[in-house]
Amino acid sequence: SFCLRTSPRLLCAATQQKNTGQNLEEDQSQSQNEQKVEPSSAEKLLAEEKAKLEEQLKEVTEKYKRALADAENVRQRSQKLVEEAKLYGIQSFCKDLLEVADILEKATESVPKEEIKDENPHLKSLYEGLVMTEMQIQKVFKKHGLLRLNPVGAKFDPYEHEALFHTAAEGQEPGTIALVSKIGYKLHGRTLRPALVGVVKDA
Repeated sequence: SFCLRTSPRLLCAATQQKNTGQNLEEDQSQSQNEQKVEPSSAEKLLAEEKAKLEEQLKEVTEKYKRALADAENVRQRSQKLVEEAKLYGIQSFCKDLLEVADILEKATESVPKEEIKDENPHLKSLYEGLVMTEMQIQKVFKKHGLLRLNPVGAKFDPYEHEALFHTAAEGQEPGTIALVSKIGYKLHGRTLRPALVGVVKDA
């Protein structure tokens, strides 16, 4: 056969050629591995540039998030100011009207109750008109969030009441309100005018 006829010299040459080819492949493989282990300067520059860009992106993202949060805070504060302006914009006007309500209250209290009878029709009509006017103005106050503070018997609260004097009152707990000298008012839960009161003192 062909294999048997091949001379030993040819076999040796083929073997040497084969080994030489394997060595070349190994050298190329080793060279590629070395190149992979030691990246070129261009690759290093690209890696550094990538790291810088990622850091810049992170900073820009953080600034964007902070800007969004600040904008939301400003929006909420602005909305709160608008809502408060709607609620308390009439505060000054209400204070002026309280004086009118006080006068009406004093007028109705000053009329002797025993004189309000059919024999005095003019006085009776005048008194009833005053009472109706006082009731109507309180309805208007309530409609706009303005409520009376008449805290007789309640615990003294410095945010709602102003103590004019202290007095002894038998059977009442110290620190409670024994007398209201002037009615107070609150506008949407905020004290517009404190009630002027006399407070029960310790025995």
